Amino acid sequence: MAIGVGVVLVLVCVALGWLAVRRVRLMRGGGVDLCLRRRFAVTDWHFGVGRYRGDQFAWYRLTSFRVGPTVAIDRNDVEIVDRRPPLPNESFAIPYASAVLRCRDHEDRDVELAMSADVLTGFLAWLEAAPPGYRQAS
Repeated sequence: MAIGVGVVLVLVCVALGWLAVRRVRLMRGGGVDLCLRRRFAVTDWHFGVGRYRGDQFAWYRLTSFRVGPTVAIDRNDVEIVDRRPPLPNESFAIPYASAVLRCRDHEDRDVELAMSADVLTGFLAWLEAAPPGYRQAS
């Protein structure tokens, strides 16, 4: 019984260590903190780290063991369809957000990103940084 509990504790510590190291590596590589949701219920917000990779914005969920990004947004296929402040009932789920952007891709799939003012400035600059004429017509 004690050996089983010890093994479980070691596995939990290894898993938490992996998640911590992964977050540090993502942040050191130019990552930014933001929340994302694809289903639009108040409780569906997920914390993560976003990284700019050329024409893609890759988002990594913090509680995922996946090696690659959970969501990748291509700046040539996305448009911002709404921008709003967080709703009062969302404050527990996205505590540091000052803006929520609803983005839509060319296949009409929506995703919401909640971010601080600094991250918002960087995201909007990245989105507009495509070369002239490079963006696809909507």
